[in-house]
Amino acid sequence: MPAPTPKHAPSPQIFATQLREALCPLADPARAAAMAAYMQQRFAFFGIPTPARRAATRPLLASLGRTPDADWLVSAAEALWQFDERECQYAAVDMLVKFAARIEARHEPQLARLVQARAWWDSVDLIAAHVYGSLCRREPALRKHVEHYARHEHIWLRRVALLHQLGDGTDTDYARLDRILTANLGHPDFFIRKAMGWALRQLARTDPDWVRTWLTAHAAEVSSLTRREALKRLH
Repeated sequence: MPAPTPKHAPSPQIFATQLREALCPLADPARAAAMAAYMQQRFAFFGIPTPARRAATRPLLASLGRTPDADWLVSAAEALWQFDERECQYAAVDMLVKFAARIEARHEPQLARLVQARAWWDSVDLIAAHVYGSLCRREPALRKHVEHYARHEHIWLRRVALLHQLGDGTDTDYARLDRILTANLGHPDFFIRKAMGWALRQLARTDPDWVRTWLTAHAAEVSSLTRREALKRLH
């Protein structure tokens, strides 16, 4: 199937509306209230569990083929971000993750705006680990830019910097990770400290010695939350 164009696919705005319409019949007000409460009333919800949401949107995502146009994809994600219901942002994230290999470095400013809009861990983390992670592996010139986010005033862009190497395993750039982690030592925010621990815990799967050494070197500065998270896989 050719990449979506005006000839082969609806506009990004229409596609986003079609995704939302696929979710509407599954709305569950009681579950929506519980989901909103879990997210501290930050978002409205349809009240759809993740498996049901993905089953409902799968046919539309499959209709895009294997190599949809990158500009089209990002525009569709931006359109989904405009809807009130949180599941619409989840559908956008699912789409971006599914087609992460299509996204190019020139789209990073748009990704950064999505990270900062309606920002919370439930949307940011998958974008960081899968979309930014894929981008930085394919576009080395972008890595320094993402590293600069480690000191950004917006905490969710800091979290992108902390988490974008989660999938790199033995290919992790240790020096870059060290600089990013060190830049956030002493940061008071829970989500930053948690992300630091997560980054270390993930690396401990492949290099537990490096993690132990890093924690020892920064013992006087690292938060108890970060340490606790980092050590979950270490004994």
